[in-house]
Order: sequence, then structure tokens, then C-alpha cells
Amino acid sequence: MKTTIILLAAVLCSFTTLAQNRKADAQAIEKQVDAMVTSWNNHDHSDMKNYTTVDCDWVNIVGMWWKNRKEVEFSTQFYHDRMFKKTPMQKKGVAVRFVSPTVALVHFTSHVGSFVTPDGHQLPAADDLALLVYVKQNGKWLMTAGENVVIDLVAQKNNPVNFMPK
Repeated sequence: MKTTIILLAAVLCSFTTLAQNRKADAQAIEKQVDAMVTSWNNHDHSDMKNYTTVDCDWVNIVGMWWKNRKEVEFSTQFYHDRMFKKTPMQKKGVAVRFVSPTVALVHFTSHVGSFVTPDGHQLPAADDLALLVYVKQNGKWLMTAGENVVIDLVAQKNNPVNFMPK
């Protein structure tokens, strides 16, 4: 009986420790998302090495696929120098789901201000949703992949999930 109680206590302690670690990891990931938002709002992405992996990739909102940090940093900065110079981003939400102890999927919702495209079209402010993949390397959470889309409010009204039986 004593052995069973000790074993049960050990199992409960390990679950508590895991939950605490997950909470700390989720907070660390959110700080990395905040660093990305700060880079955006400063319109300077030279600090990407602090929150991305060397082999990170990104698929942007119009389907351009940048395949390593060098391409992601160059391309992001390229557009900030030309069309996002004064466009702010506001973090609206971050949801973290752990796939393993060292891999997390992050749904990041933001509000991006209006901007003018390279061909002169004015685009209004909009909410975006990004799916980000984070990996833990040497004790630090880094983004290794991302893709973002504009949230279409008209289409959201027709989301089949809204019609699912409860």
C-alpha cells in the first residue's frame, strides 16, 4: 500500500511539473511572438536571428515561399522598406498547442494597418491569422515555419463549423 501511494504521488508530481513547464514554454513562445511584432512595428527585421531558426521558412499572404532565414529576413525587410514603412501591427491573440516537448503550433491573430501595394493599390487594415511552428533548440523557442492569411469576415459567416450540431 505504501509503495502504491508513493508511486501515485510521484506520478501526480510529474504531471504538475509537466503542466508548469508547458505554461513556462507557452509564455516563452508568446515572448518570441512579441519580438516578431516588435520587429514589424520598428520596421527593422535585422534581429530575426533572435526568434527564428536558420532554416526557417515563410509563406506570405500572397503565396511567396521564402526558404531560409536569409530569404525571410531579406524579403520581409524589402517589403517594410517599400510598403509597410508606416503600417502598424497589433497582436490580438496567441494560442499555443504542443505537438511534443520541443515542437509547438501557434495560431497568432493580429491586426495589420492599411498599406499601399507596390503596384499602387490601397489595401485596408485587416485582421490576419498566422500559423507558426516553433521548435525548442538549446533551451530557446524559435520559429521554424510560418504562413499567414487575411481573415475574410464575410467568409467567416459561412464557416461550416458554425453550423455543426452541438
